[in-house]
Amino acid sequence: MQKLIIEGGHLLSGTININGAKNSAVALLPASILTDTTATISNIPNITDIDVLTEIITILNGKCTIQNNEFIIDTTNMQNAVIPEKLSNKLRASYYFMGALLAKYHHVEIYFPGGCNFGNRQIDFHLKGFEALGATVNILDDGKYVIDAKELTGANIYLDFPSVGATINLILAATKATGKTIINNAAKEPEIINVVNFLNNMGAKILGAGTSTITIIGVDHLHEGFVEVIPDRIEAGTYIIAGALVGQDLKINNIIPEHLSSLLSKLQEMNIPFNITDNSITLSKATNIKPTNIKTLGYPGFPTDLAQPITVLLTKAQGISKLEETIYKKRMGHVEYLNKMGCHIEVTDNIETITGPTNLIGTQVSASDLRAGATLFLAALIATGETTILNVEHILRGYANIVSKLSNVGAKIHLEEI
Repeated sequence: MQKLIIEGGHLLSGTININGAKNSAVALLPASILTDTTATISNIPNITDIDVLTEIITILNGKCTIQNNEFIIDTTNMQNAVIPEKLSNKLRASYYFMGALLAKYHHVEIYFPGGCNFGNRQIDFHLKGFEALGATVNILDDGKYVIDAKELTGANIYLDFPSVGATINLILAATKATGKTIINNAAKEPEIINVVNFLNNMGAKILGAGTSTITIIGVDHLHEGFVEVIPDRIEAGTYIIAGALVGQDLKINNIIPEHLSSLLSKLQEMNIPFNITDNSITLSKATNIKPTNIKTLGYPGFPTDLAQPITVLLTKAQGISKLEETIYKKRMGHVEYLNKMGCHIEVTDNIETITGPTNLIGTQVSASDLRAGATLFLAALIATGETTILNVEHILRGYANIVSKLSNVGAKIHLEEI
């Protein structure tokens, strides 16, 4: 167990380089097991979720080696196996092994996936899609999912909600199905395009990634392939918000501006200046911040993963802002602690009403999930005095090398063992 200690009030100046996207990497690793030989993934972030996924691949008798910042996954001797509860419970993305193993072996045994706890996050869309492809799903009393299919056959699938996880999982399962699969109302996130490019590079036949209709023509085999993980738009967005709060010509490098368009549009509405290039953005501590209203939506709308972090910026606006969370029902674990630090935030029916500006005071807080943790370290950066963040393991799941990155640009931050 560790805790994160941050002394607030220090301006951040210099460059923060953004890592590969967590939400891509955690899907690309399970996707890699579909190859019949080896697959290579570059720019994988140094986060704890990756450690768990590589452990699962090892349990399946796959081999993961790292050479020159590249993950090489060898499936030559891979065998199907039960994915144990102690691993599946550590992260939500363990469910991608459902689609991958179903495609590869037509049989999966895995326990209910874990990850951040912010409300009802059932996987019904995934399971209904697997059943449409010809699979049978059994849920045992101990929480184990047993999914079988004598044969997977292409189907026309409609998602009631454009879920990123379900879209990717069904793409994985359909990659080796017989015939054509069409996923309607698919999610459009850039991470999905990243996964599809990888699969196509290995010989899959997938069209329409990035649109609401994705077509998969099943193939018998996937050969070796390569992919580079795209920059993490959520990590980038978090540090961009830090720049608006405490930056002094803080440069956020290795970004894809198009992936951040909804955030940048809101910054403009809030009267926050920035300079942007093809792959970086530079900004400083903003003054005279205007309030705004934000509603989370699927891509290209405002991402749910940045709704919690931007709350800190809204507390510095001159007036009342509203933030509506439409993706998850209970993603408000940060509010209690922000109010404890001095914010004025009220929550009604998944809508935050934030009254600003407020001054924050450092205290002891606790990360309830990954992005709530990011919200708390942003709050700590602007608070007077020292803030201690407990349950920091949540933060380390998604922000690679956070201590060194922030220390290198002037933050007073360190990890301590509890």
